Amino acid sequence: MSGLMFTLRTSSSWPSNRLFRVSSLLLPPLYNNHLSKMSSDSHWLSPEDRDQQVIELRTKGWVDVEGRDAIFKELHFKTFNQAFGFMSRVALQAEKMNHHPEWFNVYNKVQITLTTHDCGGLSKKDIKMAKFIDKIALSM
Repeated sequence: MSGLMFTLRTSSSWPSNRLFRVSSLLLPPLYNNHLSKMSSDSHWLSPEDRDQQVIELRTKGWVDVEGRDAIFKELHFKTFNQAFGFMSRVALQAEKMNHHPEWFNVYNKVQITLTTHDCGGLSKKDIKMAKFIDKIALSM
């Protein structure tokens, strides 16, 4: 198995020398193995709500992530400063919501994946965050 190997050294709640192997830069959800249902029904999406909300987001450029219950969007800005400003605004909202995106930035490009790790898939938080992201991107 090829991949990146690293040692995790964190707080005392984790063993101090735990070896991990990462076979890909696209990591699977961390909590899928432990949770089969959402931890909070208040964020649960019914299948009908999910379909309706995702269809609406697809019209704005969001796509399903293959092999995960997640959505993805790539945004392009004129400059790095504009991309970073966008990310800063999203980060402030993410802190307010306690819901943080998976994202990647190179120069003027920002790639965003949304999923709710503690429930193993899309939730109302992801829909709300995606709509906020679209609103901010339009204002930049």
